[in-house]
Amino acid sequence: MQGSWQNETMIYLDYSATTPPHPQVIARVSEVLAQEWGNPNSIHQYGQRAALAVERARLAVAALVGVTPEEVIFTSGGTEANHLAIFGIAQQYTYPQHIMTSAVEHPATSAPLAALAQRGWQITILPVDAWGRVDPETLRAHLQPNTVLVSIIYGQSEVGTLQPIAEIAQICRTRGIVFHTDAVQVVGRLPVDVPSLGVDLLSLSGHKFYAPQGCGALVVRRSVDVRPWLYGGGQEGGKRSGTPPVALLAGLGVAAQLAQTEFLPQVSQVRALRDYLCARLQELPGLRLTGSWVHRLPHHVSVVWTGGDGNHTGKTLVHYLSQRGVCVSSGSACASGKTQPSPVLQAMGYDDHLARCGLRFSLSHGTTYAEIDQAVTVLGEVLQQLTPALSCIHSSFS
Repeated sequence: MQGSWQNETMIYLDYSATTPPHPQVIARVSEVLAQEWGNPNSIHQYGQRAALAVERARLAVAALVGVTPEEVIFTSGGTEANHLAIFGIAQQYTYPQHIMTSAVEHPATSAPLAALAQRGWQITILPVDAWGRVDPETLRAHLQPNTVLVSIIYGQSEVGTLQPIAEIAQICRTRGIVFHTDAVQVVGRLPVDVPSLGVDLLSLSGHKFYAPQGCGALVVRRSVDVRPWLYGGGQEGGKRSGTPPVALLAGLGVAAQLAQTEFLPQVSQVRALRDYLCARLQELPGLRLTGSWVHRLPHHVSVVWTGGDGNHTGKTLVHYLSQRGVCVSSGSACASGKTQPSPVLQAMGYDDHLARCGLRFSLSHGTTYAEIDQAVTVLGEVLQQLTPALSCIHSSFS
C-alpha cells in the first residue's frame, strides 16, 4: 500500500473488499464529529447544522450517479440497500409473486431472495456463461406475467465481470417490471448515470470508493414505490428510519465529490495497471484467468489456481501471501472453518476443486507498477513452495 496517501509497508491489492478513507474524508468526518454532531431531526441550531451536512452529502451522491437528491436514500451500506430494494418491493404484495436474479449475485442479494423463497415467492436464478455474463434474451424468455422484480448485479465482486445492465433495464422497462442492480463494485470506479442505464433501483456503498465503512445508499427512481424495511421515526422520506450517522454521511459526500474529480478521471490508468498485472500473472504456472476480459471492472483481476488440492486452496495462497506482506482475497467462502467451493465459479462451470482455488487482485489509482512486480514475484515464490513438482520442472528449464 505504497501509492497515494498510504505509507504502510504492506502491499494492499484488495480494494474490492474495502478502500482506506481518503485524508479529505477523514478530515471532514473529524470536523463533523467535533462541530456538527447534532441530531438532524432537531429543529434547533445544532440539529439544523447536522441536517445541512447530511443534505450536502446527498447532493454529492446524487451528482455522482446522475439523479436528483430526492432519489437518494441513505443506508448503512450496500447490504442494507439491497435488502431495502428487495423487501421494499416485495412488501407491496399480499401474495407471493415472481422475482428473477442471476447465479452470480452477492450474498447480500441472494440471501434475502432465499428468505422470500421460504415465504412462497418464486425465485428464478438465471444461469451465466463461462465468463459470468447473463444473456439478456434468456432473461426475457423467463419473464412471467407475475414477475415484479429483476435484480442483477452490475459488477461481480469475485470475478470482475460487468453485466449488460442497460440492455436488461430496457427489457424490464418495456414489460413494466422494476429492475434493481447492485452497483457496489461499480460506483466510484466507472462513470454511472442512472437515467441512461434505465435502472429503477441502484445500490452503492461508500467504503468501496474511499468513504468510511457503514454508509451507503439506495437510489430509487421517482416513479418507483419502495416500502420501508426499517420502521421508526420515518427518516429518509419515510423509507429508512433511524438517526442518520451524520459524520459518516458527510464523509460519503466528500468521497463522492472526489470520485468525480480525482478517481474517475484516472480510470484509464487503473485499467493499464490491471492489464499489466494480468500479463505478469500469466507468466506464472498454474494460474488461469477467470471472468470476462472484455466486460470487466477496471481495477479487477481474478484467477484460479490449478495446482491446489484438498489441503491447498485459494485461501492457502492468501495466507502465505499475507505472511509475505501482500494482501489479496480468495474467491471462495469459508463456512464453519471449512473452505467451500465458490458458488460464483461453480455457476461459471468450474468444478468443485477449482471453485475452491479462486484468487482476486483489486487495484486503486494509487497502486504502483513496482508493487505489482513485487506481488507477482512473491506469488511466484509461494506457488513454487506449494507445488514442488512445478518447481522442479521450472528449475530444469532455467
